[in-house]
Amino acid sequence: MRIRASLAAAAFSGAAALTALAVPAAHAGENPAATKAEQFKSAHQAPSKQRSFAASSAAEADGDIQVTKVTVNANKDVVVGLSPKSFNVYVTVTDPSGVNAEQHGVDVALWHGTDPDPETGDLDGFLWNENGAESCDYWSATAATCKFTITAKPGEADGLWDSSLNGKWNVTVFASANDGDTYTNDFYKNHWIKRASSFSGFNAGPEPVAKGKTITISGTLKRASWSYMKYYGYGSQYVELQFKKAGTSTYSTVKTVKTSSSGYAQTTVTASAAGTWRFHYAGNSTSSVADAYDYVDVR
Repeated sequence: MRIRASLAAAAFSGAAALTALAVPAAHAGENPAATKAEQFKSAHQAPSKQRSFAASSAAEADGDIQVTKVTVNANKDVVVGLSPKSFNVYVTVTDPSGVNAEQHGVDVALWHGTDPDPETGDLDGFLWNENGAESCDYWSATAATCKFTITAKPGEADGLWDSSLNGKWNVTVFASANDGDTYTNDFYKNHWIKRASSFSGFNAGPEPVAKGKTITISGTLKRASWSYMKYYGYGSQYVELQFKKAGTSTYSTVKTVKTSSSGYAQTTVTASAAGTWRFHYAGNSTSSVADAYDYVDVR
């Protein structure tokens, strides 16, 4: 990542800008994300090649080195609850001279914000494996795919310290070749890191129930708070009530229910056949998908 040489100093002198991010008191006056970004830069760039962090979507390459593919978490959202979540990133690099096999010859990280220049104070999240690649598969003399394991730690200063870090993250990539060619792109792609959602107290009943009688389905949709390390009710969200008849494998949507301000949802249906009732929450740009199930025997 092309970080300004004065990044660490700017992180502190720019504390006023960072207050707009609603940093908890434990993090006031500091920016662990900027510190990790500085470490990332220092790990793989010689001092003569350190560059300022220019917000540009275009890749910068010296020579004919190429990064041909980056896959984050098997192209699935990274969903984090209240425990650390590790995920894999694969980076494929090609160069006629061969890919640099040193510890940080290839590197990758995820950062949060829209403009990572430290003067704006917008760099507020940075996830990186300081040990470099877990392994690299040099599957030809000119190409390699390197595997990285990155851990997102909720509630920690150098991780997901605040719930506002949910949503879109940027992927930055660095690669180097045996002949000294380098590639860097701070905006290679986007990836989503979301807060885990779940249902509590889900129930469909009574059970068993006579055909034609009323079934009541209820439950509370919750999602993780990285700021307070608890699950809270997630209000004003639309939840689908779905049914799968016994002996079949497909759910069909019966109706849509909106959760209350506390995340609670309740509805009723008429019992017609035995089967499994499900609340399905489709998620959004900041929160994961959630499902809850209950089988009801109809007699």
